[in-house]
Amino acid sequence: MSYELIAGVDLGSNSFRLQIGRVVGDRIHPLDTLKENVRLGSGLTREKLLDHASQQRAIGALRCFGERLRGFDPETVRAVTTDAMRVARNARMVLLQAEAALGFPIEIIGGREEARLIFIGAANALPAATHRRLVVDIGGGSTEFIIGERTEPLLMESLFMGGISYRQRFFPEGKVDKKRFYTAEVSAAREVEAIAADYQRFGWQEAVGSSGSAQELAEILEMNDLNPEGVSGISREGLAKLRQLLIRAGSAESLGLKGMRSDRLAILPGAIAIMSAVFSELGIEHMTYSDGALPLGVLYDLLGRFEHHDTRDETVLQFLRRYQVDTAQVSRVERTALALLGQLIKLDSPEHENDVHFLRWAISLHEVGVSVAHSESHKHGAYILGHADMPGFSKRDQARLALLVLGQRGKLQKLASMPAGDPNWRLVFCLRLAVLLHRARDDHPPSELSVREDPVGFQLDLPVGWQEANPMTAAALAEEALLWRRIGIKLSIRSTVPGQIAVPLAL
Repeated sequence: MSYELIAGVDLGSNSFRLQIGRVVGDRIHPLDTLKENVRLGSGLTREKLLDHASQQRAIGALRCFGERLRGFDPETVRAVTTDAMRVARNARMVLLQAEAALGFPIEIIGGREEARLIFIGAANALPAATHRRLVVDIGGGSTEFIIGERTEPLLMESLFMGGISYRQRFFPEGKVDKKRFYTAEVSAAREVEAIAADYQRFGWQEAVGSSGSAQELAEILEMNDLNPEGVSGISREGLAKLRQLLIRAGSAESLGLKGMRSDRLAILPGAIAIMSAVFSELGIEHMTYSDGALPLGVLYDLLGRFEHHDTRDETVLQFLRRYQVDTAQVSRVERTALALLGQLIKLDSPEHENDVHFLRWAISLHEVGVSVAHSESHKHGAYILGHADMPGFSKRDQARLALLVLGQRGKLQKLASMPAGDPNWRLVFCLRLAVLLHRARDDHPPSELSVREDPVGFQLDLPVGWQEANPMTAAALAEEALLWRRIGIKLSIRSTVPGQIAVPLAL
């Protein structure tokens, strides 16, 4: 597929951003940007629930974005949300309303996935370079640290500290004094200290700040001549001067410096404290700035999917190597499962493209749990896929993969929360049948096999005489039919004369 316009939406803890880009070759030219200061993270209660006011601000902003995106194909828009939604206990309910307002799915992404996308965005907005860069992104609820080369992130971490969370913890009502600032700075330093040794060992030649906090700090230092003469961006000396001015003023509102933005006054003290700790713990003297961050990274990642450079494919290959998966078995199961699925849907249909991708990925990863223990390996695999860092996959994607891997064998009651008609039932059926038929890890399932789907379940047709010749597998199929019946889905198994009903199984 090729598209001229694509869009990325970032639902951050402080602000929501929409970036629309025009695709020209392998580059993206920013065309339009919308920003709404939603302060989603400020609406988190002590019980980790997003309050009504923050929800309404979010819905209002997304309705505006949805109007701008009207007419965009679903494949051309990717919306992600970060720290506030990661920790909110009512995130699922809020997301349903948010998706309805935006008109597109919204993915909750993990901290390291956020870091990966930030680096891609920052690197693509900077001049090309071969040296290693450290990118630091201070957000409303988390701060990401990434070391990478060119546009490839190599070392990524996300720490639970941000401008909004520090405002709530250390600067209630915006008051700043020496003791409060020192406490905030020490707290941030402790967080950074946990990763400092690894990052300094890995090394970098250039430090870069991205997103609103770094941009604002750079502008304040430059416009008020706080940096040493001839130095742009963020300097250690300039940051120290700004720190002292803030403490003396007693609040960001009283600081009165050029370059300060009224919509960011609430998070400025926290951003200064965190950046000061970053400079101190990582030994940074100077930091440049990139205006590319998460939204631009989302666009480039989306472009990669169109050009068949899907990061998710690379992640699956890395997991195959990491967990020493038997790739021969993966190939056997994939051939059979896709042959079965191809009898139920059109594999090359755009409508089912995503389902085919997920079945392939689930098959590739269905034995990762064997690396933990063969007993109940499907449960171990589901846990790994649900909790590991998987670049390119959202939390929802990982949950879907974990569900498919969990459902590959055993009782089906564990999947009973899935609604009737959910396409995952079809994928689970094909995966379970393929795994069962290849339990002996051979290449000899029935030469002719036919499956059908109807409103009450599935029908499986086997060649006459095959069940008698394979009594162990026949018994396993009979047990499989019983497992489906227990959740109210019928699996009929019949013997047919070759050439009459059965459809050849592509092997």
